[in-house]
Amino acid sequence: MGAKRQSSIDININLKSPIFGVRHMQCFLIFCGLCLIYAMRVNISVAIVAMMDRKGANPDFPEYKWSEQTKSHILSSFFCGYVFAQIPAGAWSRRFGGHLILLMSASLSSMLALLTPLSADVGDWPLLCALRFFQGLFQGATSPALATLMAKWAPIEERSAMLTYCSSGLELGIVIMLATSGMLSSSSWGWPSTFYIPGGLGLLWSVIWFLFGASTPNDCKYLSPAERTLISISLDTNGNSEKCNTVVHLIPWKAILASRPFLVLVLSQCASSWCFWTLLTQIPSYIKSVLGKDIQSNAYFSALPYLMMLLLSLTLCPIASYLEKSKRLKATVSRKIFNTIGQWVPAVTLVYLGFLRTDEGDLAIVLLTLTVTISTVTHFGFQVNHLDLSPHFAGTLMGIANSAAYVMSFIAPLLVGYIVTDTTNLHQWRIIFSISGAFSFFGNLFFLFFGTAKVQPWNDGSQNNNKVKPHNKIVKSSNSQNSV
Repeated sequence: MGAKRQSSIDININLKSPIFGVRHMQCFLIFCGLCLIYAMRVNISVAIVAMMDRKGANPDFPEYKWSEQTKSHILSSFFCGYVFAQIPAGAWSRRFGGHLILLMSASLSSMLALLTPLSADVGDWPLLCALRFFQGLFQGATSPALATLMAKWAPIEERSAMLTYCSSGLELGIVIMLATSGMLSSSSWGWPSTFYIPGGLGLLWSVIWFLFGASTPNDCKYLSPAERTLISISLDTNGNSEKCNTVVHLIPWKAILASRPFLVLVLSQCASSWCFWTLLTQIPSYIKSVLGKDIQSNAYFSALPYLMMLLLSLTLCPIASYLEKSKRLKATVSRKIFNTIGQWVPAVTLVYLGFLRTDEGDLAIVLLTLTVTISTVTHFGFQVNHLDLSPHFAGTLMGIANSAAYVMSFIAPLLVGYIVTDTTNLHQWRIIFSISGAFSFFGNLFFLFFGTAKVQPWNDGSQNNNKVKPHNKIVKSSNSQNSV
């Protein structure tokens, strides 16, 4: 009888649930939000060139005589704040909902973006560093909020595709900011426009998100009964039980930190972060010093790797979704295949890059673009695995993993500074690229052996010795609210 009822539900869902539903509209809104958030994140790295040197920029705006050391303080201040927010933001997202946390992250970050030119004018670099620290603190809640939202909105068969669609917004934000920054700085609006435009658009997006965004399908008044039931059945079947929605469990820290699948996920994410920050911070210096080319002299060319990342992400989304929906690949197999492509291909290209000669600059550019582009495939690998292991604590897992990964953003450049004492020395650069390639290789190797997409036993808080707290808002089962 139960099987017959389930079959009837499935048939009705297939008939009534739209191909493009409210859950996809939520993805589009998050996509736009991440685009603006990341534009506000990278704008300083572009604008600071015009702020320190009027050459090629509008001379009507202030010029600051900062040293390279001061410049590094300004650029790193954002990430100091970013790391601090990761772990608590996961708990906040679970407690108050991803909708509210993402709203606060975007709106407060937008306000600070609008105040950036004024802060530099009034308080010089110390006040600018403080502002960027707090902007990083607010934006640190973005990834945990995203993971929490997707854990509630994405059916298991669409999880990797929906998360990748959302995350593609960050790549678009980087592309737009890098491609337009030079034009904006030299225009009549000057370098302050690189802060005013994304800041103003961020506030506008915050209003739209406040009106149409929702933390869960149950909170969304625009969702049809068929689509709500589709999401509910998929999540309930795959371990996101209703029990998790009606009570707020204390975080099972001991179980999480002792979980082998989660630990290999963190290792894989740290390896990816090491390679990413090595490329982002050191490749321009390598190409200029060793190959005699400066890729930062052309904003459009600097944006090329990220544009290719975006295009590849959008191309792979329907392919990954088809493979998972058609059951041709199990979720665990899918995660491992995509993660292997996203980490082992860059491992090879990084090592190869270190063995190029000084007269092979064009090949170096190709390898750089290929390395950055292929790394986006990890969106279908470890980057969605937080939701697999624990839909209920996805935000917390994302916060822990992101905190560990962003430590790599500090360590990787420091190691380069210790090893590369002569930027024209090919052997020293070869060591750096080999280390990065080894990190990428072993990060995925452990993921292959010990990674999984199965929901972990501690997802419902059952391995926490503490008692659960009743949620202040009881959420009724969507199956009982909406019969299909």
